[in-house]
Amino acid sequence: MHPAQLWKPLAGGKVQCRLCAHFCVLADGQRGQCAVRINDGGALFTLVADRVAALAADPVEKKPLFHFRPGTTTLSLATVGCNMSCAFCQNASLSQGPRSGEPVQGRPADPAALALAAREHGCASLSYTYSEPTVFFELARATAQAARALGLDNILVSNGFMSPECLEALGPLIQAANIDLKAFSEDFYRELCGARLGPVLDNLRHIRALGWWLEVTTLVIPGLNDSDAELAALARFIATELGPDVPWHVSRFHPDHRLRGVPATPVATLERAWRLGRDAGLRFVYPGNVPGHDAESTRCPDCGALLLRRTGFAVRDDFLGHGQQRGRCPGCGQPVAGVW
Repeated sequence: MHPAQLWKPLAGGKVQCRLCAHFCVLADGQRGQCAVRINDGGALFTLVADRVAALAADPVEKKPLFHFRPGTTTLSLATVGCNMSCAFCQNASLSQGPRSGEPVQGRPADPAALALAAREHGCASLSYTYSEPTVFFELARATAQAARALGLDNILVSNGFMSPECLEALGPLIQAANIDLKAFSEDFYRELCGARLGPVLDNLRHIRALGWWLEVTTLVIPGLNDSDAELAALARFIATELGPDVPWHVSRFHPDHRLRGVPATPVATLERAWRLGRDAGLRFVYPGNVPGHDAESTRCPDCGALLLRRTGFAVRDDFLGHGQQRGRCPGCGQPVAGVW
């Protein structure tokens, strides 16, 4: 165990974790909802400050980030644990083990060594991803500090259910984020995720105020969050509250975890979500988990010129120019939102 950050002591030996929007109050010996933070003798400790359970060099497009340093590689890392309990989790073996009583898994990890490994392998960034980086805040923050010292970027891939204090602590260290906006219904979040929608919306606004490059992902699940009304409302929130240039990834669900009886999302449903997003004013909407679909490439929202041709997570052609012209449409010369 390692001393945790972002908590406060309470009377009677209890503590309140201030890391995520659950704000768990824990008696001595109790773990938080993430199951990787524990009250031991009236102080809060983390079980994952130095335990990496997943580590890989990924294309940045896999996060997914389509408008942040396209074509580069990011060193992705995670510990076990999550502060949500999504019935449809696509990484349940990594995120949900501690909640099921499994021991904390992972290899010893050193933040400085992780950052150095990223540079030595030619990565432009490090990504805190796969499970939920909020619950391994201490490791992510220390690694992000080491990465910045080496001139590398940091990416947060998250469910967005952290506390405002967590966001502020990470603020100067993170350059880009992809946040899951899983639905636009409090009932969905409560019944299927064990969380709440409101804090996620507040945190998305907060992230925009921090100045991170932001992209949003929604896993579209048949019969649960795929109605025209819900998708349109979600798209309007992104367009009006976060901005029309924030990319929205509408990803295909495959049967997993506790929703193995739900069929995979029809491609036609993703195409319908794409249209609803564009109708809401979003300039960049991308279907996910359908490699080869024409809409996964980036086109200029002003003139329609092809800017980045993708197949899955690979950038096949990049027409965004070089030098001072980098990030401008080759057709009409307009700047294209992103970090190029």
